Amino acid sequence: MAQKIVTTYTDDLTGEESEDVKKHTILVDGAGVEIDLNPDSYDKLMDALKPFFKAEHAQRTRVSLLAKSAGKAAKPATTSGAGKQNTAEIRKWARENGHNVNDRGRVPAEIREAYEKATK
Repeated sequence: MAQKIVTTYTDDLTGEESEDVKKHTILVDGAGVEIDLNPDSYDKLMDALKPFFKAEHAQRTRVSLLAKSAGKAAKPATTSGAGKQNTAEIRKWARENGHNVNDRGRVPAEIREAYEKATK
């Protein structure tokens, strides 16, 4: 017997279904939530938080959730140049050029490299 599983991604703010929905972690004072947002909802969230990010004495940091959950001291994480690229754009390019790429999760390095070569 064949079985087909359909996964539907829904924006937690609007309730709209979209392939562009991504999971975001919001962490305040060590407590956090994960929320699924499409790019428009994410932009609204970031616009609402912008005054706090630009506060005169605010320090930007990233906390490793795995380290916190394991009871280890959390270390600030650095953002690599590859992580700054728009993954939605890379996924779109990959599909248009015959690459098999998942809708969610990390984009494989070989696809990122092919994208970089093709777009330079």
